[in-house]
Amino acid sequence: MSKYFFLALLYIIGAPFAGGLLEGIDRKVSARMQGRKGPSLLQPFYDLNKLFAKQSVVVNSVQDFLVCGFLVFVVFTGTLFFWGGDILLVFFALTLAGIFFIMSACSANAPYSSMGAQRELMQMMAYEPMVLLTAIGFYIATGSFSVKEIAQSNVSAIVLLPGFFIGFLYILTIKFRKSPFDISTSHHAHQEMVRGMTTELSGNILALVTLSHWYENVFLLGVVGLFIINSSWWSIPAAIVVCLLAFLLETLIDNTFPRVKWQIMLKWTWIVTLAAGGINLMIVMLMK
Repeated sequence: MSKYFFLALLYIIGAPFAGGLLEGIDRKVSARMQGRKGPSLLQPFYDLNKLFAKQSVVVNSVQDFLVCGFLVFVVFTGTLFFWGGDILLVFFALTLAGIFFIMSACSANAPYSSMGAQRELMQMMAYEPMVLLTAIGFYIATGSFSVKEIAQSNVSAIVLLPGFFIGFLYILTIKFRKSPFDISTSHHAHQEMVRGMTTELSGNILALVTLSHWYENVFLLGVVGLFIINSSWWSIPAAIVVCLLAFLLETLIDNTFPRVKWQIMLKWTWIVTLAAGGINLMIVMLMK
């Protein structure tokens, strides 16, 4: 059995547990930063179990189908990534999953869901250029779009792509839906729009969205780890440490910065994309 097949299978089975544990750590660390004790590390699993046990109020059958599509494509994205597939196809599948999620919010025909969907589209406009540049950067650094070959390169990608790494960490705040970029769906009660896209979701359908986010978060941290991993054995524990530090950094940012307007998010994300990713891309191309 190929180790990449094992990693893909491990992602399908283990990502929900890892994602839920990461959310528990996020809640615990956030509480400590705010001078509170905080909930149990396992509280996200208790919440998910309660959602599955509740009766769903179905707005329409199309919304349920689109949420299921969101989950399927997020799982497909992570599975293809950990299987060692094409990084371009991985990112395209992730974008398709996001479109399913946006369409599910639009199908509810409710004001807060529609507003959240519109803002989610703005977020996609902000981070998609950096996502595409990341795939191009991996190719220029390693000569391949294959995740398997990128992970087996002699030198870690971050050596040639430090700007891409900084840019990807920047958009990770948007993908994790953390402040200051939680403009479409926020978990903070003091924000302008708390749930937004998931306002009309309840019960097991809302649980599927939560599960999808856990899968997505583990995949995104996997991309962070791909910057570090190389053919040496020590790169694996180093990548795990970097992933944890990146996650804790996002938690710190979430508890430090207030929410910004979508115009500021769009402007500064593109500025960081051009400054960090664009300049790094030109330097690497000149070196090659």
